[in-house]
Amino acid sequence: MKNILLGLFGASFIALPALAALETGDTAPVFEARASLAGAPFDYSLRDALDKGPVVVYFYPSAYTQGCNIQAHEFAVNMDKFIEAGASVIGVSLDSIERLNDFSADPEYCAGKLAVASDASGTIAESFGIAVREGSAGAKDSRGVEIGHGFAERTTFIVTPDGKVAETIGGISPMENVHKSLEAVQRIK
Repeated sequence: MKNILLGLFGASFIALPALAALETGDTAPVFEARASLAGAPFDYSLRDALDKGPVVVYFYPSAYTQGCNIQAHEFAVNMDKFIEAGASVIGVSLDSIERLNDFSADPEYCAGKLAVASDASGTIAESFGIAVREGSAGAKDSRGVEIGHGFAERTTFIVTPDGKVAETIGGISPMENVHKSLEAVQRIK
């Protein structure tokens, strides 16, 4: 029963349409956030990342939930291809940095290859025009740990070094989201 509920909970985020206010040609808001890579917290700056090339900024509902697990794993598996295209990737959710330290190091998901940033207040998501929904009381993740925060809509922005949105990707499955993101950065290259 618990697995069925988790599956329904995770699947509900796959079908949500993209409501992002930012569109192609818009200027992406620069942000700084506490992030984690391979379990090690660090200070992330979108401005600094853009100095090195395009950035895939992907918002997701929560670490350790069905669709987010799939998406993080797929980004990690394809990270070399993103790097080859000159792009970096940052995942953003309303998870605490403590949850993200675990998630970023988990060999099943981020596998120490994918950086994830904490937007616990939801202000980064809101600045990108991402819908943030309240979490369900008592909702638990795939580890059985209570989630305890709201959920950002699954939407990805491809941001070029000049700070412009080259593409907005949403309303598709987590796996397809990663592949569309890779195609977008390869076109920019």
